[in-house]
Amino acid sequence: MKQIIIITGAGKGIGKSIALDFAKAAVNNNDFEPLLILASRTASDLESVASECRSYGAETNIIQTDIADLTEVDRLVTTTMERYGTIDCLVNNAGVGRFKALGEMTEEDFDYTIATNLKGTFFLTQKVFAVMEKKRSGHIFFITSIAAETAFKSSSLYSMSKFGQKGLVETMRLYAKSCNVKITNVMPGAVYTPMWGEVPDTVKNVMMMPEDISGPVVNAYLTTQRTSIEELVIRPVCGDISE
Repeated sequence: MKQIIIITGAGKGIGKSIALDFAKAAVNNNDFEPLLILASRTASDLESVASECRSYGAETNIIQTDIADLTEVDRLVTTTMERYGTIDCLVNNAGVGRFKALGEMTEEDFDYTIATNLKGTFFLTQKVFAVMEKKRSGHIFFITSIAAETAFKSSSLYSMSKFGQKGLVETMRLYAKSCNVKITNVMPGAVYTPMWGEVPDTVKNVMMMPEDISGPVVNAYLTTQRTSIEELVIRPVCGDISE
């Protein structure tokens, strides 16, 4: 039976790597048949990732989506349900950040960060959980950050949004445990992704790569039905890298 898996922010970075690892997982696992729904703001990125996923034999579709726009959130869920009738897994990976001193943050920075990291994540989770609650199965991942528990001076808005996401994770557990839905909070440390922009080689060399996060995510999804991996904290060996 196909597993309908929605991945947000799937065009690059951790989301792209998660999509590819889901596709690869099916190659040597005859019991796993993922049907990947890739969502992000940039269609060209999605097309490229979808092509790679299909090369491993995974059925893959794209739905261009900016989760900061609730109309597009509704379209993502509605389109998936109309085509496939269910959702088995949601990977809440889409996220944005603005990194600068507290006094330099603007209202536009605030709105930009909160619209995706909190508003979009909340309402997408709300809609998908309703599907899973009704069928009494499913798995929701939140790719939060160590910034959901550890503050950094140049990450005031980002940390605030990630602390908020962690609050949503804990609330979702209260609902999910009564209907057999799994909730996994993934808290990566510094991962070299486009969000960081240009970084010196000395820093890049000690950062993690997206595949360091995606492998554990896919393994957590594929664990036995009776087992829920509630939290994954993944850091570089050297520890936290402050901005």
